[in-house]
Amino acid sequence: MDNWFQSKWFIRVLALAFAVTLFIFVNVETNSSGADSSIPGRNIQTQRLDDVPVEIKIDSENYVVSGVPEFATVTLEGSPATIMPAIFNRNFSVFVDLRGLEEGNHPVELQHTLSDDIRVYIEPKSIDVTIEERATEEFPIAVEFLNTDDLPQGYEVGKYELEQSSVTITTSRRIMEQIGVVKIYVDVGGVDSPIRNREVPINVYDTQGNEMNVRLDRESVVVSVDLVNPSKVVPIKVERTGELPENFSSLSVSANLEEVEIYAVSEVLEGIDSISTEEIDLSQITESGTIEVGFDLPEGVSTGEVETLEVTIQVEETRVIEAIGIEEEDLSDGQDITFIEPENAQMDIKVTGNEALMRELNPDDIRVVVNVDGLEPGEHTVPVTIDWDADESLTVTPEYEEVTIEIE
Repeated sequence: MDNWFQSKWFIRVLALAFAVTLFIFVNVETNSSGADSSIPGRNIQTQRLDDVPVEIKIDSENYVVSGVPEFATVTLEGSPATIMPAIFNRNFSVFVDLRGLEEGNHPVELQHTLSDDIRVYIEPKSIDVTIEERATEEFPIAVEFLNTDDLPQGYEVGKYELEQSSVTITTSRRIMEQIGVVKIYVDVGGVDSPIRNREVPINVYDTQGNEMNVRLDRESVVVSVDLVNPSKVVPIKVERTGELPENFSSLSVSANLEEVEIYAVSEVLEGIDSISTEEIDLSQITESGTIEVGFDLPEGVSTGEVETLEVTIQVEETRVIEAIGIEEEDLSDGQDITFIEPENAQMDIKVTGNEALMRELNPDDIRVVVNVDGLEPGEHTVPVTIDWDADESLTVTPEYEEVTIEIE
């Protein structure tokens, strides 16, 4: 065996056999994709190309066309030397030539720019197209905000700015007349700060609200949106319920604030002229003082950092001091006095005033006096005088303004 490999003729025969085997293998692989061997002595290769763009040749300044597929399937058949450059370089085009055709419907065939040395099969081979008058118009871009209910309480969409406020549409005159609105949607759900330079797609709808597929000079637009927390200052109403306990009445009810700034969306603020406090139950009030109350706010309204209000209530109390003895003054020597009405020489005194002062009132500070200076013996009606050392703001009312006496 070693001697064979040392022979030049053995090596030559072996190399020839290897070359023939390699040629047969390559030839079989090349023609396995559908080669036509009907032409003796010539290799035929078939190659299918999907998604070949279809070009449109038309008077684009005056017409638009519909019905032309975006892509076509092209099958090439020919010798490897002719089809391989076309496959790898894609130096050909598939097109439909509509130049010279008028408006209307037309059946046309797809054409190509490949060499005549290559058999070309295009799918679809023929198509029906519609040629229409071209129209170009500019439309304003409307803005609609989504999920505004998800904004923080009291916040709403403020001013917004579009990088481009309009868009140019090119389509047929017939379709152009169907366009109802050009709109973008800005989702503000969960947003708690201004939107800056967000890119959103542009949508086109017909007059029935159906989305349309038309040619735009741009597919999206950049938008910026401010968020605002509207507010206004309104007066405060202090609300009360119930009645003060017996023998008590209200002198005054005052708050440390007369008005407050409230925050809400504009629509809510427009309907508010004032706000109220939570109700104060007067039936529980038995003394003057200051209490802290909250606000009874409509839904969606806040008062910011001012959460409560200080309300000062001044209460007036009425107290009856019973059976105070009536004293006489300036009775002459040798005279004696007898009370006819009231015969027991006593009367009740009603005292009314600020509850805080009433708490300091001592019944011993009050005297009921009648002055009999210069009266002759006999029966007399004399006025009653009240003397007291308490605060002069108290109101003292005697049971009798006059009494009947007899002097002996």
